[in-house]
Amino acid sequence: MKVAILDDYQNVAIELADWSSVASRAEITVFNDHVADPDAVVERLRPFDVICVMRERTPLRREVIERLPRLKLIASTGSRNASIDMAAAEEHGIRVTATGYRSTPTIEMTWALILASSRHIVRESNSVRDGGWQTSIGRELDGKVLGVLGLGNIGGPVARIGLAFGMKVIAWSQNLTIEVAEAAGATLVTKDELFRQADVVTIHLILSKRTRGLVGAVELALMKPASWLINTSRGPIVDEGALIRALTSRTIAGAALDVFDTEPLPADHPFRALDNVLATPHIGYVAENLYRTFYGDAAVSIGAWLDEIADSNQA
Repeated sequence: MKVAILDDYQNVAIELADWSSVASRAEITVFNDHVADPDAVVERLRPFDVICVMRERTPLRREVIERLPRLKLIASTGSRNASIDMAAAEEHGIRVTATGYRSTPTIEMTWALILASSRHIVRESNSVRDGGWQTSIGRELDGKVLGVLGLGNIGGPVARIGLAFGMKVIAWSQNLTIEVAEAAGATLVTKDELFRQADVVTIHLILSKRTRGLVGAVELALMKPASWLINTSRGPIVDEGALIRALTSRTIAGAALDVFDTEPLPADHPFRALDNVLATPHIGYVAENLYRTFYGDAAVSIGAWLDEIADSNQA
């Protein structure tokens, strides 16, 4: 048996989990780099019986799955993975497993971005490193309006933390009720009112047909000139072209982004150059304890599958 662990950027998959039950019966290959082209993905994965994927880093679409005849198990980290074609996997007899998940790292990352952008942390740190001193004036959060798109497992706690900073919290999503908003300490408003009123807009929605492009040119045009957009959810929820135009023309003050339409972000992408963008490489969930859960649960699921194979061979 051959097992592939994909997109282990930090080269930590093996050390953060007990893979002994797998390693004793299968050959494990860890890939630290990312391959995006579908043909290259197929060429790389063709020899493997099992693939362990880290969230949506390498999509496994039908056109890839159908060209991997040896593949029998996809061990996906997280509770769900929209980048795996589940119908194609089922048709080809490929089992797909999931792992445990916690929202805490992304909640913390959201506030890291809000605080870093409001006080220009990266710019000021770089100034000190370059021999300079104060270069900007920060913005206080106390008394400002926090607009939260989505009050689920991440948005709800993000809203409650906003209250601790003395912010007024408003919220909107397509199915949000007054009762759910009030439970998070937020006021339910219309989508347009959220973009008009908020000093900070933070996105916490699941990417779907309903939310793809939800934040577009119309919504961005409603935002205050001094407002910031924060996205730790999924890149395609925001119309990337419209956001680039808003940032370039400075109709909004800036954006703090951890997610993008294409990941890894292309080397020549405008987000890498715009001085009013704070960009991080989709690290909202990249935290030690959550990684231990991801890889630990994946190793267990692969080991259990190998047990089943061994039992069936003995029967």
